[in-house]
Amino acid sequence: MPGQKTLKRAAADKRAGKASSTQAGEFVKEQIDRVRAGKHGVRSARQAIAIGLSEARRAGVAVKSPKKGTASEATRKKAATDNAAGQHRSSAKKSAKKSAESTAKRSRASTNALKREGSTGASRTALSKQTRSAAAKQPAASRSAAAKKAAATKGAAGRSTAAKKAAHTRASRAHH
Repeated sequence: MPGQKTLKRAAADKRAGKASSTQAGEFVKEQIDRVRAGKHGVRSARQAIAIGLSEARRAGVAVKSPKKGTASEATRKKAATDNAAGQHRSSAKKSAKKSAESTAKRSRASTNALKREGSTGASRTALSKQTRSAAAKQPAASRSAAAKKAAATKGAAGRSTAAKKAAHTRASRAHH
């Protein structure tokens, strides 16, 4: 279950006109923070991202399901289910007791399985490796378009901060 702060940040991103992937990033960040805090582990950075995206879809963020051929049928089906779950506001329905029990059982089992995993999946190197490989698969045009949209939705203060950060990074890299 995502935290209230995460939901608020995602809502703020939506209001600011940011991409759905940016809104979903709040949920992914929360997962990575949970792993780093030792609440549970993950096998890889991709697993942490998958959990975050699933939570985002269930919270109503309009993250598209992967295209046919890019992910397994099971993954695509799960994404579709999550999107459907996120569309309707949860009303306090009385569910059949048996299904509630099995859901709780399944939830507990997955949590326990995650607790047995390590935390290296959320390390800086693992995330860096994942980011680079994901970016390499994207065509340059879409990376460029994403960067242009990011600059447009950042706002003046955000651009200024980003420019300062970039200058600082360049300066620190020059020393090495």
